[in-house]
Amino acid sequence: MRQYAGYADAEESNRRYHFLLASGTTGLSVAFDLPTQIGYDSDHPLSRGEVGKVGVAIDSIEDMRRLFDRIPLDRVTTSMTINSTAAILLALYLVVAEDQDVPWERVGGTVQNDILKEYAARGTYVFPPGPSMSLVTDVIEFCAESVPRWNPVSISGYHMREAGSTAVQEVAFTLANGLAYVEQALARGLDIDEFAPRISFFFNAHNHFLEEVAKFRAARQLWAQLVRERFSPKNPRSCWLRFHAQTAGSTLTAQQPDNNVVRVALQALAAVCGGAQSLHTNSRDEALGLPTEEAAQLALRTQQILALESGIADVADPLGGAWALESLTDEIIARAREYIAEVERLGGPVPALERGYQQHEIADSAYRAQLALEHGDDRVVGINAHQNEDSSVIDVLSVDPASERAQVERVREVRARREPAAAESARAALIQAAKEGRNLMPPILDGVRAQLTVGEITDALRSVYGEHQEAAFD
Repeated sequence: MRQYAGYADAEESNRRYHFLLASGTTGLSVAFDLPTQIGYDSDHPLSRGEVGKVGVAIDSIEDMRRLFDRIPLDRVTTSMTINSTAAILLALYLVVAEDQDVPWERVGGTVQNDILKEYAARGTYVFPPGPSMSLVTDVIEFCAESVPRWNPVSISGYHMREAGSTAVQEVAFTLANGLAYVEQALARGLDIDEFAPRISFFFNAHNHFLEEVAKFRAARQLWAQLVRERFSPKNPRSCWLRFHAQTAGSTLTAQQPDNNVVRVALQALAAVCGGAQSLHTNSRDEALGLPTEEAAQLALRTQQILALESGIADVADPLGGAWALESLTDEIIARAREYIAEVERLGGPVPALERGYQQHEIADSAYRAQLALEHGDDRVVGINAHQNEDSSVIDVLSVDPASERAQVERVREVRARREPAAAESARAALIQAAKEGRNLMPPILDGVRAQLTVGEITDALRSVYGEHQEAAFD
């Protein structure tokens, strides 16, 4: 059971973490604000107005220390929603473990680190695809050698589904990206069984109950088939598709928000029936803002009722054998294989992205879904069915603008009091390592210890790699 606690600044998020741990959660997830996700410090001009708005702002090791203050990193697992700057945030986390005298071998968790779906659907990329893929592989290689309990990549279909993909496209594009990461790691010289058992996945739990259960089952079967066919691992765990599921934020409505509790419960049930190992349930108020404590606790209780009272988690594949489900599972596998074949015909995920293939497919599906809603072919309670004059008012979390000002001051204080020579030496060493094509995790760790900021480390890499500019597609 996981719940997010990425709110505004590190102190507030830390308080939320302790609240969730006291409420019975068994894993923590942190969502970072947009500047952190794309490598800008809180005092950068492009960060203005965005600091802490969709997650916690992390600029330096001091912020990460505040975020996990009094939380023993050998007794929790943490999942971090971060991609283009994933290597930096993982380094920050590992240095906090050092502060706590926790050996890296005892540190468990996940970093999303799935850059390919950013180009397809989400957009929080920094560097061009080539160096970005190299950074992903750096993390995989480093964790295989030094952080064995860490999941170094969580290959995500969630965001593509939120952008409008179908269930079949979600499976196909996610697994195609997974194959690309495996091939990149193999090209680095790793053995399939050195890293594949720690690969994880992240899927969306959407509204159509049977289709979602079949989707999860299809993804698990198809990944095992593809890994066996292509890479011949010796360890059966290398074929496992272990996945986290999150209920579908795009299905939540601002109208009649209490209905979202029911939607989330059904979506969570689909994830459990489909075999999810880890689950996040959205809060009823997330169509309006960041969740309040009350809403977050209700979302957590939804998971706990499923786990402790429903009995559904007592059986593996509880709906297996039902004709409708088996037929739908087979159909999704067959159609997903067709999409994967087309991606490979185009040269793989990166060349296909450069041609706009995945983007076009997802956009077309989103357009068709919107038309179906507007024409009444699909019905959503509170939107185009069973509408009413909803006069209820619920509390919505608002972020105090003072938190941004305080965060800006904090990052400036870090720069002012650190040792300038050590920081500059670490920055120069990182640039040199990037130019030489070495694994960047060691120099990034050195930069974090020298109190380089997230923005400074990203800028050092920008100076070598440049920035990705999205092409215009017809």
